[in-house]
Amino acid sequence: MSVKGVLFDRDGTIVVDVPYNGDPALVEPFSNAKEALDRLRRAGLKVGVLTNQSGVGRGMITEAQMHAVNARVEELLGPFDGWYVCPHAPGDDCECRKPKPKLILDAAREWGIASSQIVVVGDKHSDVEAARNAHAIGMLLDEERTLQNAVSAILQMVI
Repeated sequence: MSVKGVLFDRDGTIVVDVPYNGDPALVEPFSNAKEALDRLRRAGLKVGVLTNQSGVGRGMITEAQMHAVNARVEELLGPFDGWYVCPHAPGDDCECRKPKPKLILDAAREWGIASSQIVVVGDKHSDVEAARNAHAIGMLLDEERTLQNAVSAILQMVI
């Protein structure tokens, strides 16, 4: 089955991780992130963001601050076809926190594609586990698999 959409974790994947960031001025995209995302867009893929933002649930940042940071990410790296955000703290027992599959399944439904046609790219094992739980494809970024390498691999999966 051909890939039709990609969901990227936000912090540590497409932008530098600033723990519990509530300040849009601190958003710093990774080098060449915009170009990598644009390669996927040019290939006709849906591109979205999938992120746990427990700072909201923990009371460390407000929902408005989170939205302001997301808007800055969108300004620098967008446009995105969807934002899929869990604002809950880890102990809240919500249905949307990665590694649970709900947000990936929401994206698949909104995009009109099967979850198996979505690649989830992230820097944590919970990103890959969420993909597995949704029957999507998971890609873990590390020293060997960079964002650029991941995008090249994804483009090879487009039929």
